Amino acid sequence: MNNTNKNIFFIMGVSGCGKTTIGTLLSKKLGFPFYDGDDFHPEVNVRKMAAGNPLDDDDRQGWLIRLNELAINHPKGGIIACSSLKESYRELLSKTIEKKVVWIHLQGTFEEISARMKQRTGHYMPSSLLKSQFNTLETPNNAITISITKTPEEMVDEILHQL
Repeated sequence: MNNTNKNIFFIMGVSGCGKTTIGTLLSKKLGFPFYDGDDFHPEVNVRKMAAGNPLDDDDRQGWLIRLNELAINHPKGGIIACSSLKESYRELLSKTIEKKVVWIHLQGTFEEISARMKQRTGHYMPSSLLKSQFNTLETPNNAITISITKTPEEMVDEILHQL
């Protein structure tokens, strides 16, 4: 994978796959700021998910535009955790910066991620919405794909090796 001059890293995958953990560790290794896309959801989206209702494309539109603007406003680089479930979402997230973006897909089975989510506390995304995320996920063709069965440190080492 040729990643010369690529300095915007989107850590993607379904809820509970470890985007925040891996993004934070990768940020320390690469020296780029880390942003959790969940922090940029409008309150109406957070309330909808907390109530157990999945977001639709219209709900995500403004949020994705906001994350694209965040990436554009960090020309020296950045790491953004965002589910990026559909190709159309990834196109919007990378609009006008396509040549600078690296996609990192954290991949696991429904069973693996469901078990993780059941142990997670303090997050508004209920595990009941995981199935809808898997149903929405369009596996990217142009991403570094990392199995979540490894330790976070092993995952970051593999990402760095593939870069």
